[in-house]
Amino acid sequence: MELIISDRQEKYKVDDILIEKLKLIINECLEYEGFDLDYEVSLSFVDNHEIHSLNKMYRGIDKETDVLSFPMIDENSVEFEEKTLGDIVISLEKAKEQSEDYNHSFEREICFLTCHSMFHLLGYDHDNDENTKIMREKEKYILNKLNITRE
Repeated sequence: MELIISDRQEKYKVDDILIEKLKLIINECLEYEGFDLDYEVSLSFVDNHEIHSLNKMYRGIDKETDVLSFPMIDENSVEFEEKTLGDIVISLEKAKEQSEDYNHSFEREICFLTCHSMFHLLGYDHDNDENTKIMREKEKYILNKLNITRE
């Protein structure tokens, strides 16, 4: 699995230890869903201003959000035509706010958002109660397997 990192914010340092954890999460998500690891994922870290702009541009929602997922697959296709799964964009400012709101570590929040977004890239959504339950179970399984807990 190739992970392409882009850090376009200056407020929070993203260290190599966290990057390695995020790679593990991405790999675990792929393996859990039965995919080989021969895929590329782009992961960008941004501030609230940039994610607000992206959210408005691509989703028509005029506010910041925590994470955006841009899958490169067609939701109706069974097989991937390309080896690029898509892009994950995380607002580290929003992740920090949420880590404080949920009373867990900043690192755990970034790990959760990455895991959550990976399942979006793999075709899952939380558009109704049943789909939300499916996604939450998958996220919980991956994070527990890697011992990434709410501390």
